[in-house]
Order: sequence, then C-alpha cells, then structure tokens
Amino acid sequence: MPVKVVALIKSLPTISREDFLRHWQIEHPKLVWQLPALERYVQNPAIEHRSEWPFDGMAELYFPSVAAVAHAFATPEADALREHEEEFIGELTWFLADETDVAQP
Repeated sequence: MPVKVVALIKSLPTISREDFLRHWQIEHPKLVWQLPALERYVQNPAIEHRSEWPFDGMAELYFPSVAAVAHAFATPEADALREHEEEFIGELTWFLADETDVAQP
C-alpha cells in the first residue's frame, strides 16, 4: 500500500525566513531525493501572514510501503538528511499517512 511521511516543520528560531527557505527549498531536496524508493516529494511552505502559524511548513514524502519508509530512514542517506536538517529545522513532528481522494458530492 502506498504511504507518505507527513512532516510538520518549525524553523530554527535563530535563522531568518529567507535562510530557512534557502536551506529547505534549494539545498535539502538533493538529500531527500537520495532516499531509496522515494517516489514523490512535496514541500508546503506556510504563507506569510500577519499572525504566526504553528508551523513554518509541511513536507510530504511518498513511498511504496511502510517497509520502504523504514528501510529508507535506516540508510546512510537518511543520516546525511538528518544532519542537514539540524542547520535549519528547530522542531519536526511527523506521521505516516495514506491518502484518500474525496470526491465532491
């Protein structure tokens, strides 16, 4: 069964939004795409708003199975990914999900 990792991300409080987005959108994808069996990668940065959002963004990583996720995150490629995340991510909360398309009634 296809599955995705949903990651809710808060940036480090010590870096600017511009630095956070540079790390996440320009540098990080090269490392993410090294994960074995990754099929799709989507970033959802929070839009700027007059009030602060609880998260600065959300990432979705699609894999063919839960076993593929477990394998991918037990590799040296995942170690490099996590090491890079320390440069721009302050908090990361994640869960595994399956996706359900909901048709308009």
